[in-house]
Amino acid sequence: MALLDWIAQEPEPRVMGDGIRLRPHRSADFAEWADLRAKSRPFLQPWEPTWPSDDLTRGAWRRRLSAYSQDMERGLAYPFLVFRELDNALVGGITLSNIRRGVAQMGTLGYWVGQPYARQGFTLAAVRAITKFSFERLGLHRLEAACLPTNEPSRGVLLKAGFTQEGLARAYLRINGSWRDHLLFGLVTRAPPGLVREEDVSV
Repeated sequence: MALLDWIAQEPEPRVMGDGIRLRPHRSADFAEWADLRAKSRPFLQPWEPTWPSDDLTRGAWRRRLSAYSQDMERGLAYPFLVFRELDNALVGGITLSNIRRGVAQMGTLGYWVGQPYARQGFTLAAVRAITKFSFERLGLHRLEAACLPTNEPSRGVLLKAGFTQEGLARAYLRINGSWRDHLLFGLVTRAPPGLVREEDVSV
């Protein structure tokens, strides 16, 4: 329980965006999260890995939060839920993961949005917000993301957020039970050299 309590304590990383805010998952978020994911399953499943049979249970939620808190403590990933600022409704999630320091200083973005909130600008706002968080607060140099070639909304979000399409990776991720090709995107910070402290770039 200590790890779950840690997530609910202050201070915790919070990120503000255009009409949205991001914060880490909390134990009390389970019911709203599970309800939104369940309602959105047919909408989300074509673009995501196959869901485990117990994915929406409280036991799986507790394991998820435990893993998330450990990753955040170690600086390996920052999983956030996305809330609409107007009424605090949960609209989706976004994760900065696979953070590499040393000479890389980069991370990978992944995101989802509940079907009732799709194509309303929330995902774009979340991507822009976490990009600023990654570059300005974490001192990262590069962000990467990927999407299925047929996922035009996701491709549009990345391009609008300033990412550049860099290539195609064959059989890149196992999505909905099948290995699928993905378009690869990258974004490099325009921050001036020297923003990252020398001690953060040790190898």
